[in-house]
Amino acid sequence: MKQPQSDIHDSIATRWRDYIQGLEQALTQVDKDIEEAAKMADQCNAEWCTATEHVIDDLASALFSIHEPKFASDEDTEKLKTLKRKVHDLYARYKSIGP
Repeated sequence: MKQPQSDIHDSIATRWRDYIQGLEQALTQVDKDIEEAAKMADQCNAEWCTATEHVIDDLASALFSIHEPKFASDEDTEKLKTLKRKVHDLYARYKSIGP
């Protein structure tokens, strides 16, 4: 018989991974947007830059404020570290193409 806390931990871990996956998908989309903007840097405007910076800031805040559950796997821990590095790299790339 499974312990009730095990079910709770499993449920939290599943939702936590879903949340991390959503953040990863958002970072991938921002990465594509920055790549496209870099190809047409002369057409990037202040409005786009401001909006992009806000999105990156929101993603960074979300990633760096996550409390990692004590029962997170090593794979989960590494995924979070990777996403934190990615948001840092995205911000650097974004700053390199801004107006």
